[in-house]
Amino acid sequence: MANVVRKIARYLSASANRKFDERADPRVQIDQAIEEARRQHEALVQQAALVVGNQRQLEMRLARQAEEVGGLTESARSSLLLADNARASGDPVSAARYEETAQAFASQLVSAETSLEDLKNLHRQAAASAAQARTAVEDNTTRMQRHLAERARLLTQIEHAAMQERMTQAVEGMSSLAPPGDTPSLAEIRDKVEHRYAVALGRHELASQGMEERMVEVRRATMDARALSRLAELRGDLGGGDGPGTALGSGAAPAALGTGVDPQRQSLAKGSPDGSQYRAPEAGGRGAPPPAVGGQSADGPAAAPGGPAA
Repeated sequence: MANVVRKIARYLSASANRKFDERADPRVQIDQAIEEARRQHEALVQQAALVVGNQRQLEMRLARQAEEVGGLTESARSSLLLADNARASGDPVSAARYEETAQAFASQLVSAETSLEDLKNLHRQAAASAAQARTAVEDNTTRMQRHLAERARLLTQIEHAAMQERMTQAVEGMSSLAPPGDTPSLAEIRDKVEHRYAVALGRHELASQGMEERMVEVRRATMDARALSRLAELRGDLGGGDGPGTALGSGAAPAALGTGVDPQRQSLAKGSPDGSQYRAPEAGGRGAPPPAVGGQSADGPAAAPGGPAA
């Protein structure tokens, strides 16, 4: 049972980590990685500083120890010289004291030289460690520079990937295979309009095949024919004559106004259907009949000008 519980816990942890990695923002993760690298670099620099500082401290101790060894050596040499001088002057007691002093300086000198050798060994180790620390710091600095350059490249690539994703979404949105969304696409709108237009054409085609539509077409054709015929008559009335009758017809309206004749009757005097002109009737009288074709009137042939009537 405990084994099953551990398996479930590990599975849930791995699944949660995978979902988190899938939904996490890569830019935030890049910043986290760079921050962790900087923290490690700072820790390495601190450690290297301690190693180099230890080397410098050993160098200072080594210098002091070397000075101490030099001082003890000089003191022991001076004691021996004094002992030799005292012995030469015949003072063995002083010579013995100087010999004891020289022996004490020699003992301290041996201890100082031993410490000096130990410090030299430590200094050599510290120098090697400091060199390794400097190399590690330089390598890590180069690595940090590569990390920063990689960060800039990855951020640029992420922006390009986001742009490509948006372009792909736009192209898929215009495609007919794209999943339906809240906003209809142009293809859907076109299909809808074409369907409505096709249905309207079909209804019109079905309606135009009925009896009522044919009756309407016949009535329309009849009215068009009558309108054309009437238009031809009006055109004939306007361009039927070009002689005195035309001039008379053009001045009939003012004459009618002056004599009290009905303007409608006067407008009829403009011309007859056969193209002849009527004379305007005088006040209180009857209008003369139109002249016959060929120069003859209704009562007989017209009299020649200047001759007797027939």
